[in-house]
Amino acid sequence: MTTACAYIRVSSRAQDHATQRSAIERTAAARGDTIAAWYSEKRSAKTMARAELQRLRADARAGSLRGHRLYLFRLDRLTRTGIADTLTTLEELRACGVEVVSVADGFDLTGPSAEIIIAVMAWAAKMENLARAERVSHARDRIEAEGGSWGRPSRVDRATRERAQKLREDGKTVREIARDLKVPRSTIARALSRKGAPIQSPDPSGDQMGQ
Repeated sequence: MTTACAYIRVSSRAQDHATQRSAIERTAAARGDTIAAWYSEKRSAKTMARAELQRLRADARAGSLRGHRLYLFRLDRLTRTGIADTLTTLEELRACGVEVVSVADGFDLTGPSAEIIIAVMAWAAKMENLARAERVSHARDRIEAEGGSWGRPSRVDRATRERAQKLREDGKTVREIARDLKVPRSTIARALSRKGAPIQSPDPSGDQMGQ
């Protein structure tokens, strides 16, 4: 039995890690491994500056993961920023004595042709990211050209927005309006901005009404 850990990642807060976690636990159990540590986060892989990924790499460099087997659901959970980042990260982990295992990709990351396959998969993951960004950009341009509003719907209904606007015209600050209406200050600021009202700079206190 090899000491094991796992890194799991989803891109948005609405998603959960259940599918990845379950698949990794089954594969690890079949190998006789128990996952002793989990590195999990809800962050896009558009950047390598992710807290749990950085913690994983720091632990590996410190030697605390030497001899460990690191389970991933898929290679693109680790990186999606291109071939160089993917190969560099894998090589760094291996140099620190960490064996990397991908559960769902279907090939051995240490095999004789692994580097070629990894490079192709890393390139494909990056292209998918770029294509998704392009689709989002086109959709935003189309919706705005048709007079629509891009982004999530406002959490403030029309009546509340009108009350906020009236309070703003009466000279109240965004913070005071948020307190009176019991709505997060950032939400009130966005709602007033949509109405074209001037918005004061954020309070130096940084109070976000629970946000």
